[in-house]
This record gives sequence, C-alpha cells and structure tokens, in this order.
Amino acid sequence: MTDHPRHRRPYANVLETIAWTPLIRLTRVTHGMKTPVYGKAEFFNPGGSVKDRIGLPMIEDFERSGRLKPGGTIVEGTSGNTGVGLALAAALKGYKCIFTMPDKMSQEKVRLLKAFGAEVIITPTAVPAEHPDSYTSMAKRIAEETPNAVLANQFYNQVNPQAHYASTGPELWEQTEGRITHFVAGAGTGGTITGVARYLKERNPKVQVVGADPVGSILAELWRSNGANKPQGAPYKVEGIGQDKVPGTLDLSVIDEYQTVSDRDAFAMARRLTREEGLFVGGSAGLIAHAALSVARRINDPDACVVTVLCDTGERYLSKLFNDEWMRENQLLDAEKMTLGQLLDAKGGEIPALVSTAPGASVRQALGLMSLHNVSQLPVMDGANCVGSVSESVLSVRGLEDTKVLERTVSDVMDSPFPVVDAQMPVDAAVKMLGRNNPAVLVRDHGTVQGILTRSDLLQFLMAR
Repeated sequence: MTDHPRHRRPYANVLETIAWTPLIRLTRVTHGMKTPVYGKAEFFNPGGSVKDRIGLPMIEDFERSGRLKPGGTIVEGTSGNTGVGLALAAALKGYKCIFTMPDKMSQEKVRLLKAFGAEVIITPTAVPAEHPDSYTSMAKRIAEETPNAVLANQFYNQVNPQAHYASTGPELWEQTEGRITHFVAGAGTGGTITGVARYLKERNPKVQVVGADPVGSILAELWRSNGANKPQGAPYKVEGIGQDKVPGTLDLSVIDEYQTVSDRDAFAMARRLTREEGLFVGGSAGLIAHAALSVARRINDPDACVVTVLCDTGERYLSKLFNDEWMRENQLLDAEKMTLGQLLDAKGGEIPALVSTAPGASVRQALGLMSLHNVSQLPVMDGANCVGSVSESVLSVRGLEDTKVLERTVSDVMDSPFPVVDAQMPVDAAVKMLGRNNPAVLVRDHGTVQGILTRSDLLQFLMAR
C-alpha cells in the first residue's frame, strides 16, 4: 500500500485536507465473521462528512461556466452535510450560502451551518418532494428569486458522482490494493454509490455494489422491481439517506443488490460502532454498516473484502440517536432490563414489603389485616415458606354467605400458594407468570422472601415504561 505523505507539510488552506480518508478494519462488531470488513472513515474530512468531497467541485464548476460570480450566493436543499461541504468552500471563496433543511434534521446540523455564516430555512418533512414547501422545491424557488445565485442541485448535478469517481473510488482501489470485492453504500443523492461503483467496475467488473436503504425509502423497492412498482414512501428517522423519488445523480444500473434496514437496526449499529470500535458515526453510517455485516456474514469468505462508508460524525446526532431519552420516546431503544428485586425496592410506599398471615390465624384477622394495609391478597406464611394464599374478594363473599366462616382458620379456606421467584429475575419474565389464577409473586433474595409483587404493581411498571 502506498504511503501517502499526509500532513507532513503545511497546507495552503483547509480545502486541501479533503479526501484520502482512512480505511479502517472493523474488528469488534464483526466478531466471529470470516469476511474482513473495512470502513471508509469519511468523518475525517474537515467538515466531518463524505459531502465535503462534492462542495468544492460543484462551486468550481459554477465558476468555470460563469454562472457564479464574485459575491454570489449558493443555495441548496440539504440534510446538513452537503451544506457544510459547500459552506467550507464558500467561506474561503467569499460566497454567501442559503440552505433549506427538513425539520427532522438534528439541531446540531442547523447550528453548525449557522456557525459557518449560512442562512438556514427549516421546511416540513412530511410533504411530497414536489410540494412547494419541501426543502428541495423551496431551495429552487429561492435560487430563482435571488440575484447572482446558483442552486447547487446535488440531486441532479452530475459533478456530484463525478467527484466520487475522481476521488473516493480511486482511493478505495489503492487502499485495498485492488482486493475490494464488495462496496456497500447508501443513496441520498446517489452520488457516492454511483461514482464509486462506476470507477470500481471499470477496474474490476466482478466488484459487487450493494445499496443500503432505510425502511420507508422507495429506492430499494424500485430497484427490486426494475421500476415496475411505484412504492409510496413513509417517514423514517435516519438522516441523509433514502428518498421518496429517484435523484438524477443515482444510477440504479450499477447496483447489484439492495438491502433494507430499519431505523432501530441503523441506530443500534451506529452506537455499537462508537462504543465497540471507537468510530463516532451517525445513523446513516450505522445503517450501511448493518447491511455490510449482513453481506459479510452471508459471504463467509476470508478472501473477500467488504468496504462500507462511514458517512459522517456522530457529533451531529448527540440530541438524537446518542440521546437515550429521544431513542426511547421514538421506540428505538429497548427499555433497561429491570429485575424484580429492583422493582420491589422502587415500589417503596407506606405498606410493608411483605404483609402476610399465618395458617392458624382466623379469616376475620386476615380480612382485618388486608383492610389495615389496603391490600387485596395475602400470602399465607409458615415460617419462611409460603403454604397458601387468601384474597379479600373470596373471603368477603364467603363471609357474607356464612358468618361462621369468619371464625375459621386461614388454613381451612386458603388457596394455592403464590409462586416464589428469585430477585434477579427480569420483570418481563415475571409478567408471563401472572394470570387469572395467579395474582402475585413472592420475591426471594438469598433464600429469604423479601416482598410481594402483584399484577397491579407490574401493570403500573409496564405503563410507566
């Protein structure tokens, strides 16, 4: 592998640091797999994403054609990262920037663009692409109405895939020494997957290109049906990837396979890459890596070489996928596995953890005990053992039918004992034990019954969760 003398000498400006990002082998999340998987760490670019590669080339193309003159304005509809790539180049070249963004994008991205001096206009996510309020339609209108302005038009600007054909593709070929067998990428604009695929297939037609698409995007289904189906898009949480129509910069013919990945799997993998590999990436990188691991698992070949794109930095998603509260609110993170012992401790209150009666106590005493502590059932304890149970509803009915029952001993009228379970048992497992004939469980820790959890206790926990 060629040793590129990166950073050994000063650069003329920050734009010279774009590209030649590291290719890093994934070792933890691929545990047990024979197929090697590598991630192209695009967050090493100065703007933190793969989109840095297209900002300067698009601006220079506008300059060469005379469409962008000094002091002009660059307008674009962006999920954030392309805006940063454009803003980087615009900052050095003296252009203004106006960006439109869907409202599902993170606040970190909005603030980042504003930090570069850009004007940011937020548009609704839940509108069709052709709607006048969509971020792409609004950007087009602003560009038309603003003097000396150009629309970067990343979704149709062929400079986009050309930039990846000229940089990302050759880098991957050289970094893998021509051993790359599978390239896995997503498609937002389609520029990355199209440009890289065209280059790699020119060098080796056997290279397989795998597209990764979020559930809710239409691209995977369109590809599978060869355009015969016209699927309807649905909302999803992953940013900067997938579409509700085919961009002009996406060449579906270069893709050999498409995989669909859920928000939950995408975010889970992004968090794993961060915590297990030390690669702090966003949700789109997690989505693509999830698909790449699926490919690697299926191939099961140590001589193959799977490469995935780690699109951007996780710093742009601290308020979202790296925020446990946001993840739970959106049903994207499993609740913590609480044990029965923890639930018993959290129950607290004025009632003792275990209110019980003895086999020799009278029914009258048992009912009085339930009334005193405002409980509806009691375990019948003989020393440390539960030998039966009584409930307020059953004893009341029998006492009303025959008052002599009130003077009988509990052992004469008790029902089956409550199950005794270990304090370390997960709450979810205990839920399955509670039915019509089993209203409570006793919780045992170190051989001693510590308390009782009823159907009502567990229902309140589930509702709160």
